[in-house]
Amino acid sequence: MPKDVKPSVNYTNREFTSIRGELVEFAKRYYADSFQDFNQSSFGSLMIDTVAYVGDVLSFYLDYQATEAFLDSATETNNILRHGYRMGYRHKPRASTAFGTAAFYCLCPAKANGLGPDTRYLPTLQEGSTFRSSTGLSFILRHDVNFNLTTNEIVVARVSEDTGTPEYYAVKSYGQVMSGKYQSKTFTIGNFQKFNLLSINDPNLQEVISAVDTEGNEYYEVDYLSQNVVYKSFSNPDSDGFTPDALLKPVVAPRRFITTRRDNTFYLQFGYGSTEEVNAPSLAEPTDVALQLHGREYVSDSAFDPSKLTQTDKFGIAPSNTKLTVRYRTLDSKTAGVGVGGLNKTGKVRLKFKSPAGLATAKTLTVRQSIEIYNEEPIVGGSVNDVSATELRRNIYDQFSAQNRAVTKQDYEALVYNMPSKFGSVKRCYIMRDNDSFKRNLNLYVISSHPSGHFTTTADAVKENLKIWLNKSRMIGDTIDILDAKVVNLGIEFKVKAGFEMSTTQVLLQCTQAIQNTIMARKMYIGESFPISEVFRTLAKVPGVSDVVSVKIVKKAGLNRYSDINFNVDKNTTPDARYVACPKNVVFEVKYPAEDIIGTVI
Repeated sequence: MPKDVKPSVNYTNREFTSIRGELVEFAKRYYADSFQDFNQSSFGSLMIDTVAYVGDVLSFYLDYQATEAFLDSATETNNILRHGYRMGYRHKPRASTAFGTAAFYCLCPAKANGLGPDTRYLPTLQEGSTFRSSTGLSFILRHDVNFNLTTNEIVVARVSEDTGTPEYYAVKSYGQVMSGKYQSKTFTIGNFQKFNLLSINDPNLQEVISAVDTEGNEYYEVDYLSQNVVYKSFSNPDSDGFTPDALLKPVVAPRRFITTRRDNTFYLQFGYGSTEEVNAPSLAEPTDVALQLHGREYVSDSAFDPSKLTQTDKFGIAPSNTKLTVRYRTLDSKTAGVGVGGLNKTGKVRLKFKSPAGLATAKTLTVRQSIEIYNEEPIVGGSVNDVSATELRRNIYDQFSAQNRAVTKQDYEALVYNMPSKFGSVKRCYIMRDNDSFKRNLNLYVISSHPSGHFTTTADAVKENLKIWLNKSRMIGDTIDILDAKVVNLGIEFKVKAGFEMSTTQVLLQCTQAIQNTIMARKMYIGESFPISEVFRTLAKVPGVSDVVSVKIVKKAGLNRYSDINFNVDKNTTPDARYVACPKNVVFEVKYPAEDIIGTVI
């Protein structure tokens, strides 16, 4: 090729065939005198194929890296989480944690005259006690259960055979449980390191419970290392069944950490600082921030930011030259929920008597051995599987826009999905303005997921925790009613034509499987219309289907199998027959795909 000739390069060739064709044309154009053997078995053809192969691979990885570099186009979960981390999103697996209320029973010796239980023997079932379901799943007691409350149910359990005088009373109380079990890991930490990073390689880890070093210093988990104050739960000594069992109090947290999760590995990252930080002011002076007093040096500008009252630029004290014991909660399985009566076995039970001195050992032993548990309502989690890439991407955008406050509808929904798993979780939620209210009252509709995968009513305990969780971020003029979304069970009936020489049985199986993999693979949202047109498109793409004759959506009904909600499918189908319109407080569900999807092949 002459030196003064500039070769023409086509930059649109990105895959093997086009790159190879361009290389052949390049060689014929510029090296016609020196290279003329383009036979497939020649050495020159080998070199052209090799260069085209390398170009194809490089082009693929360049495209892949460009795709994964943006949140909108990223497909790998770990990459999506990294984008979310930069936007302030902290992924907390909520999918498998089951949460609910259970009834607890114990025997209590009667008074000497038999008139009522001897309250000295009424214990407190302590937080952290473990229980098991009939299927072997582990559950943990979230808060203390006090058997000495006036609201507890008391009945005679055992009487004297001689006199008929009551000897023991049965006491019933309620408490909240969550799935999982506690584990711990101890780290030996040497010299001081800034932003020290500790890892726990356990894919089943759900949350960190506590972190305490050898000297007894406790390290608190925070959202950001600049956060200097946390709210800690303390037992309420004045609890009587009407007042809360626990109280939240602000606590200065000079030692703190944040948590992240990557590639099934859980990380704890600490800040940096000296021990002198313990004696530093824990909170900003409100008058310095909010009031513009004459001659005062202001902490911030004229715009008052309440969050600055609990933040500092000191990133906390990192542990050094000590042993740090981290206690955390793990799950046994992805399907952690149980049905009514499924939680009925005790594990490690921790009891505390108010004044153990002077109590008869035999009677206290009887009380300890009598502890029983029974769940009167299903204990369910938010989902059987973790969130998909689409849901995860949506949660990141919603939380980023919410900025830890709730103003818009999307803000409230983002807060609901990001409630810590230890408080329970919901599968779907939808919030809307209450048109019957003269004030800014909002109706929040929620639905949970049964261990088998279908929708079920959210437990009352989860809704109570959700109310408290939203209260910290809601607008001062907002009031929220948390309601159960109604489930309408649907069925799909379709008819297709198969091509010549095609097995009708095979085509029917492929059609049914295609609907399950595309439409049924994702759960519908509350208020989301059912896409009839999408069923048509899915069936039309099935190999062997020459034509889609009809698709009909029907309501499924049946005692103890389907919901009893009154809903007319025909009246709610759009005139163009593309969708079944869904009321705002309703969620559609094909509960049993193997039975509710019926097809005919002609």
